[in-house]
Amino acid sequence: MTDPGRETHEELRERVAVACRVLAVTGLVEHILGHVSARVGPESLLMRGRGPAERGLAFTVVDDVREIGLDGSGEVPEGWTAPNELPIHTEILRARPEVTAVVHAHPPAVVAASVAGLPCLPLVGSYDIPAARLAHEGIPVWPRSALIRRRDLAEQMVEALGTRPVVVLKGHGLVTVGTGDPAEAVATAVTHALAVDALARITLAAASTGAPLRPISDEDLAELPDLGSSFNVSAMWRHLVARTEHEGPDVPLRT
Repeated sequence: MTDPGRETHEELRERVAVACRVLAVTGLVEHILGHVSARVGPESLLMRGRGPAERGLAFTVVDDVREIGLDGSGEVPEGWTAPNELPIHTEILRARPEVTAVVHAHPPAVVAASVAGLPCLPLVGSYDIPAARLAHEGIPVWPRSALIRRRDLAEQMVEALGTRPVVVLKGHGLVTVGTGDPAEAVATAVTHALAVDALARITLAAASTGAPLRPISDEDLAELPDLGSSFNVSAMWRHLVARTEHEGPDVPLRT
């Protein structure tokens, strides 16, 4: 009989692997850059790393996802390495115990908007309610474009993130987080990233017209309902998985 704890652990590894494929199919990452993690204990996480046969996030398999400690230690196969920017994940998990998943991606629109200094404003309403809510409540920007491979840099980024679910890294990309059940948190972090990407694309398009960028009114914001996680996260995740299976490479998740 399969141990229930191990089954849950394996299911979470698969969720992280699928999330990486979703990032690739939706254009939030390109090539071999970007990573996803999920907390599995006070001092450990599941991390998408790179092996000797690395082919990029679109081809992520479960074996690419391994459990390591917040200090980077762990029993991993020969040739597997954690990302250089592992501190993005470990320092967020250290600073915010409620966080159970972290996504780091490089959406081109987010990078372009941040380089141009365009503000993250709630320019849209019903078109993308999660994006409007994130922007209205504030999307912080970490003003550096450094590779976050040291704890001190990650600590600066974490300070900019604060208690928010997303931070834009100027000229670099974004980091999003999820809380609660780790599998649900992975889906939440991915959908946050998609919402910010959608907002960045709209912002760039609006700015290209030369018209001033104006947020929607408080009156209209008040008319935007919170559709809840069953719609914003669960239903969206099912769509993203189906889209990835349809558009992504025909490669089994498990080798």
